[in-house]
Amino acid sequence: MTSAMLSSILHDRFGLDELRPLQSQIINHVMEGQDALVVMPTGSGKSLCFQLPALAMRDECDGEGIGLVFSPLIALMEDQVHALKQRGINAEYVNSTVPKNERRKRYKKLADGEYELFYATPERMTKDDFREALDQCPGGVNLLAIDECHCVTKWGHDLRPAYQRIGEFRKELGNPVTIALTATATKAVRQDVRVVVGTSEDEMPLFAAPVDRPNLKLSCVEVWDDDDKIEKLRDTLKDVRGTSIVYFTLIKDLDRMAPLIKRAMDRPVEIYHGRLPPSERRRVYKQFINATPDENLLLCATNAFGMGVDKSDLRAVIHAQLPGSVEAYHQEVGRAGRDGLDSICKILYAQSDLTIQQEFIRWQNPTPDLIMQTMSAIEARFAHDDFDSDDLRIHVIGKGHAHGLGGGIMDYVLIRLAELGAIELTNIQGEERSRGRYRYLRTIDDDEIDADGIQEKLKRDLMRLLDVVNLTKAEHIPSYVSEYFGL
Repeated sequence: MTSAMLSSILHDRFGLDELRPLQSQIINHVMEGQDALVVMPTGSGKSLCFQLPALAMRDECDGEGIGLVFSPLIALMEDQVHALKQRGINAEYVNSTVPKNERRKRYKKLADGEYELFYATPERMTKDDFREALDQCPGGVNLLAIDECHCVTKWGHDLRPAYQRIGEFRKELGNPVTIALTATATKAVRQDVRVVVGTSEDEMPLFAAPVDRPNLKLSCVEVWDDDDKIEKLRDTLKDVRGTSIVYFTLIKDLDRMAPLIKRAMDRPVEIYHGRLPPSERRRVYKQFINATPDENLLLCATNAFGMGVDKSDLRAVIHAQLPGSVEAYHQEVGRAGRDGLDSICKILYAQSDLTIQQEFIRWQNPTPDLIMQTMSAIEARFAHDDFDSDDLRIHVIGKGHAHGLGGGIMDYVLIRLAELGAIELTNIQGEERSRGRYRYLRTIDDDEIDADGIQEKLKRDLMRLLDVVNLTKAEHIPSYVSEYFGL
C-alpha cells in the first residue's frame, strides 16, 4: 500500500492529516509485514499504530480479515471501541461484562466478517465459542495487537496469567503480523514479552519514545504528616495555572484527605474514584476533560484515573502517597504536559506511606491458605448465587481487620480464583478490575495453587517498592527513571 493510500485512510477514517514521526515509523514497519514492540507513554497515540494498519490491511485483502486486539483493561477497551464507532469504523468487543446472548450476536458478526477491529480480554483465548468465530471469519486475523503487553510477563508490574498463552494462540492463528504495545517496560520485561509471544529482538524490534521529557519537572519532597503534606501541596500549586491531579493509593485516604485539601486550596477541588456512583463519576470526568486552564481545577483521584484519558494540558501531577512501582510512577507522570509545556510532577513522600504500599502489596499476594478458605466459603454459601468481596469478607476474614488482614485483600483473592477458573466475573462494579460480582464455576484443589509462584511475586513486588524508595532519594529523578527502563 502506498503512503498516499495510508494518508487517505488516516484522513477519511480517523480525521487526521498526519502521523507523528514515531507513529509513522511503526506503521510503515507493520505495513511491510514486520512485527513490532512499541513502548510509548499513554496519550501519545499507541492505539493508532495498530488501528490504522488493521484497516489498511483489510483494504489490501479486498475487505477481508480483521485486526484482533487483546487488552486486559475493560474500561479502556470499551472507550476505544466507542470512539471507533463514532468514526464509522466497524469495531466491537467481548469481555466478561457482555451478557451471553449479546456475546453470541457479536460472535456471529465476527464469524461473518462484519468487523474491521475486534477487541477481547486475554481470558477469551480459552473460550471455544470465541475461537470458533475467529476460525470462521473470512480472511482470518490480518493483524494481532497485544495491548498492555507488560501484563504478558511475570517481570511486568501487572501480570495477567491468561495473557501468557498469547504465544501459543498466535501460532494457532498462523503467526499473523503482531504488534505488542505498552507504556512502560524495563529491558527484562521487553525480553520476556518476546519470549512469551514466540519471537526475537531481530524479528520484533523495539520502537520506543524517549523516557526523559524535559518539560516534566520531576521532584520529590519529604513530608512528616498530613498537615505538612497539605502545606507542601499548597506551596507547590500556588503558582500553577491549569488543571492538576493529586494521586492517592487508597480510596479511604483520598476520602479522608479531600475535605482538608478543599479547605486549604484557593481553587475548585473534585474527587474521583471507582466506588463513586456512575452519575457522579461521569460528571467529574466531563468536568475534568472540559476544564480550561483558567478554572484551575484540582482533581483528587486514585491512580487508576487518567488511563486512556486524553487531556494534553495537565499542568501538575502530584503523588500524595508513594507510587507502588517505578512503572506506575512513569505512567502517571506521563499524563502531564502532553502539549509540550512545562508541568510539575512531585512526590510528597512520608515514611508512613511506605507501610501503606507494603500492606497493598500483601493484599495483592494472598496466601494459598486464604485462597482455599475462600474457596470453601464460596462452595458452602454461594454455589448457586452470585457474590462479591463484601459478601465473603465477613465469612472468611471476620469483622474489621481480623487476624491483621486488611479488608482489601478479599478483592485480590477473588481475582486469583477467577484466574484459576474457579469463579467468573458477572459484572464490574465501578472501574476497578478488583471490584465486581462473581459466580461459582468449580472447586479447585490446593495443588492447583502455585505457592512458590506467589512467594516469588511477593518478593518481586517488594523489590519494585524498594526501587521507588531509591527513586525518591535520587539526585536526578529523570536519569534514574531512564536508567531503570534501559532506554
